[in-house]
Amino acid sequence: MRTVAALFDDYEDARRTVHDLEAAGYPSDDISIVVNNAGDRYSGAGAAAGAGAGLGAVSGGAAGLLAGLGLMAIPGVGPVVAAGWLVSTATGAAAGAVVGGAVGGIIGSLTDAGIAEEDAHLYAEGIRRGGALVTVRVDDSRAAQADGIMRNRNAVDISVRRRAYVEQGWTEFDSASPPFSLDDVVRERESHGRTTSP
Repeated sequence: MRTVAALFDDYEDARRTVHDLEAAGYPSDDISIVVNNAGDRYSGAGAAAGAGAGLGAVSGGAAGLLAGLGLMAIPGVGPVVAAGWLVSTATGAAAGAVVGGAVGGIIGSLTDAGIAEEDAHLYAEGIRRGGALVTVRVDDSRAAQADGIMRNRNAVDISVRRRAYVEQGWTEFDSASPPFSLDDVVRERESHGRTTSP
């Protein structure tokens, strides 16, 4: 098994990617989504889709992964809506941790799943700046297909995004950084040429 991950600037692209992955036969248990929720933009999505479902409680069958969306806060990122194995693993790994909280768990969970550490830090920073991360655990034989599904929904080119962050002085995710406000998220999106609502 390997993990394929993609960062999205737009929640709708990430949500559609999850649906596309499920439609292609990837089990909901192998998919995760973590979305920045600055300004409480997506709380209704989690409440409506997963009334009573916990973060790790991923609904199978017709409801799919998005029915398990739940709310949580990640140090340095702020509020997120999230569901899936990555969140369950990250929060479990972070239980009892004094420093780093769930973000240390997310970075650790991504690296444990085969994601390069520098990419894991970039994904955490991308979520902090208003983005959404979708991951899927796949057999090696289906990795290219999963990657193609994600790229089809406007996944961020992480080499371009890394370059933009580094030009701003960024080196790695810092959980002590202040979370982005909704205004910060809007400015960030505009800096990457996205003019739609956050």
